[in-house]
Amino acid sequence: MNLLLDTQIALWAITDSPKLGTKARELILSPSALIWVSTASLWEIAIKHSLGRGDMPVSAADAMRYFREAGYQFLPIEPEHAATIEKLQLHHQDPFDRMLVAQAMTEPMRLLTRDAHLPAYGDWVEPV
Repeated sequence: MNLLLDTQIALWAITDSPKLGTKARELILSPSALIWVSTASLWEIAIKHSLGRGDMPVSAADAMRYFREAGYQFLPIEPEHAATIEKLQLHHQDPFDRMLVAQAMTEPMRLLTRDAHLPAYGDWVEPV
């Protein structure tokens, strides 16, 4: 099963944060799961960390290293992902989250998220 982690879920997973819920933890640790992190998440981390935002405590370079050490795969942003965004309804305005939804739909993958707005995009999103 291909699981795409949203940015916060990915960060909580690599730091073993108590914010990572039981369902998310079980899915990520499942032997049948192949875990993916999008280039869009690294981009988001880089922007927010460079702005000094407290919710991005690690740099993109450090996050990338931690994701690699955890055995996560990196999902590049492809032209098809970008084109899929214009087909999405405007349930959510965040461009990074919209890219993650488009990637999950295109690949296909399940996007793990705690964002309450994203499940409106349907079966591609797994609320955890």
